Amino acid sequence: MSNVEDQRNDRTGSVVEIELTVRNEGYPFVGVSKEERCRVELANIVPRPEAQYAEFFNVLGTCPSRVTSHADAYEDVEPSLLSEYEDGGLVEFVVSGSCPAYRLAELGALPKTVEGVDGRGRVVAEIPMRYDPSAVTGRFLDEYPDFELLAKRTKEAHTAMLTPATLQQSVLDELTERQREVLRTAFEMGYYEWPRDCTGQDVADELGVASATFSEHVFAAERKILTFLFENADETRPTGGT
Repeated sequence: MSNVEDQRNDRTGSVVEIELTVRNEGYPFVGVSKEERCRVELANIVPRPEAQYAEFFNVLGTCPSRVTSHADAYEDVEPSLLSEYEDGGLVEFVVSGSCPAYRLAELGALPKTVEGVDGRGRVVAEIPMRYDPSAVTGRFLDEYPDFELLAKRTKEAHTAMLTPATLQQSVLDELTERQREVLRTAFEMGYYEWPRDCTGQDVADELGVASATFSEHVFAAERKILTFLFENADETRPTGGT
């Protein structure tokens, strides 16, 4: 079967959805959610050199600076606070070593939900039929025995699995022209580097706006991006019991 046919079947055919749970506090998204009695939701994973991963988490129900303080206790995690808003914030964990969500993707399972709530981790992933769902699940559980399989369901792949190009365009379409300009300027000046190459005031000066105006645009843009990501993930969350 050709790659084009494979991709078409992944989008319109059946997939096997697996739901996994873990209570090992050695995973930061589990441990910090227990410490803070909050929700920690994965927004994105970016591989870094030397077996590192940048994991971006949306934190709900607590002060995000408290989450980064708890994450500092993990030897293989470098946490940083990217932004705060009324009910939470966006944090980044640079993790050394193996990442379960990224490993699932390598095996052929597309993670749709990765979250920690009050000390319980939950992962939902979809496995296209061109892979062997039992083999993918079995290999993952062999490598991560602290995870438990809660459910395995066959369902229609009613959501498009966006390519990087279409995902980028879809996200950008959510932003106003001004918000795109602000984010691009902040990115190019190193505002999202760790440690940061500039402050919010530096970016505001470059744009010729007040610091408060810069913060307003950045927070609004980041909220739109996260809303887009989580609304797409929510479409695949199970509505019944486990």
